[in-house]
Amino acid sequence: MRKLLAIPGKLFLIVAMLYLSLGAAQAQDQDPTFSEAELDQMMAPIALYPDSLLAQILMAATYPADVAEAVKWSADNPDQEGDAAVEAVQDKSWDPSVMSLVAFPQVLTMMGEQPDWVQNVGDAFLADSETVMDTVQKLRNKANDEGNLESSEQQTVVVEQPSATETIIVIEPAQPQVIYVPTYNPTYIYGPWWWPRYTPWYYYPPGYGFGTAVWRGIGFGIGIGIGNALWGGCHWGRGRGRVDINVNRYNNINIGNNRMNSNNRNSNWKHNSNNRKGVPYKDKRSREQYGNKRDGASNRQDYRGRDAQRDQARNTLDKRGTSPSEGRKDLKGSGGDKARSSVNKANRDVAQGKTGLNNKSKGQATNRTTGQNRNTASTRNTGQTRKTSSNYSSSRNNALKNSGNANRSRQSTSRGHSSSQRMSRSGGGRRR
Repeated sequence: MRKLLAIPGKLFLIVAMLYLSLGAAQAQDQDPTFSEAELDQMMAPIALYPDSLLAQILMAATYPADVAEAVKWSADNPDQEGDAAVEAVQDKSWDPSVMSLVAFPQVLTMMGEQPDWVQNVGDAFLADSETVMDTVQKLRNKANDEGNLESSEQQTVVVEQPSATETIIVIEPAQPQVIYVPTYNPTYIYGPWWWPRYTPWYYYPPGYGFGTAVWRGIGFGIGIGIGNALWGGCHWGRGRGRVDINVNRYNNINIGNNRMNSNNRNSNWKHNSNNRKGVPYKDKRSREQYGNKRDGASNRQDYRGRDAQRDQARNTLDKRGTSPSEGRKDLKGSGGDKARSSVNKANRDVAQGKTGLNNKSKGQATNRTTGQNRNTASTRNTGQTRKTSSNYSSSRNNALKNSGNANRSRQSTSRGHSSSQRMSRSGGGRRR
């Protein structure tokens, strides 16, 4: 009886274990990238940046390897900023969103100090851009509720209410051509921080002399004049947030292969997996969406390496004045017959031993071969081998006796021709 009662209990445990395993597998398939607390902590340092600069940072963060190179370039060129700096890096292999950030050395300095944060921001934006944009609006509303977000000489703050349950805050530069990068203490500007275990980091740029003003509010450094360096913008809306691109402004600053072919004034931004430079994607969805494209691009490229090799070969032929298509034309008609005749003659010369070697070298090679054959054959039939070798040498010498004396051959030919003429005049030809 006890055994019968124990069976349902075991079945229950097995079913429970299967259920838990299935739930764990489903959770793994969903693969949540970051929690709400992590997103709040992550976006707090930049949520109050002007919309256009914020959009540029979100795009660039998806290319952490390029950002690292841009940070180094900016540190090596401290006097470069604004549009001039962006134009100076157009020859780099970076994504255009990263190029645009060299206009703001302070921003790159901040990103250089927190490389892990840069990659996390990029991964979060790729995994769920709408949630990231909603997090920014959440933080802006908290700063506004605390009375720490308002218009000033540096920026314009616009509060919109598209519905009774939604408030959108837009931050724009007070002067469209001058950008002021704000600095603030996230643990104060948003009110008492609500995630004790996820306190946001605070970047205080060197050279800022605001002291207490920055600690309790927003401070601004020197404005940076721009024209087309910022071409991204934020499209707000709960669950509909995204980054747009002003195509005209984009094409005015980006040259060569970086230009966009679009008839639309605005275009939705799309991540270019080819510029990821091998940095892995964090979540399963991004790996499936972008990783496969990257692998395909690598196969195509092996990508552009093969194309580059072909281009290099083509350039080499052009420099030498040789064209493959022209070469094929030259092999047609009488020119081709002449070329093939020359090749056939060279092959016959090689087969007959006329390889261009001097007689001395040829004789040495023949002697070595003949001697080797004679020694080998002597172990079987020394007399027969010598006789055969002697007959072969005699026949060969008779056949090629005067082949190397061109003058003697011409003289013999001339005497034969003269004799034939004399016989013709004397009537020998008729008697014959």
